[in-house]
Amino acid sequence: MKMSMRGIGLIQASEGLKLRPYLCPAGVPTIGYGSTMYENGAHVKLTDDSITKERAIAILFHQLIGYENAVNRYVKVPLNQNQFDALVDFAYNAGVGSLQKSTLLKKLNAGDYAGTAKEFDKWVYGGGKKLGGLVKRRANEKALFLKAVV
Repeated sequence: MKMSMRGIGLIQASEGLKLRPYLCPAGVPTIGYGSTMYENGAHVKLTDDSITKERAIAILFHQLIGYENAVNRYVKVPLNQNQFDALVDFAYNAGVGSLQKSTLLKKLNAGDYAGTAKEFDKWVYGGGKKLGGLVKRRANEKALFLKAVV
């Protein structure tokens, strides 16, 4: 599966757009829509030049491939588009390793979709603190995961 425009919009809304390098709440140099690396694999540095919105979009689309591949590889049960989008957004934010080791994935692969949705609520901490931005993001992912595709 591939990320839909609805899912891409969720990432963009959750991350916001910053054309100059900045430190994310976890203290990692970041640019664009929450990207820590450029298309060529180089890590973002705070001393890097600003980028354009077009480049931020290009970086996002380039990075999405890895997250889409991870969800496609690790999820062993059928997903609808909304579920896939929610999981890619989660992996984009929390990381592929976090997805791979999560109870969220274990419950999903056991076919417990309702239990999977509840797991989103647990991923709201950054640096040991409950972060409002993560609470909102996980609520949006959960709602999307539970939303029927029409």
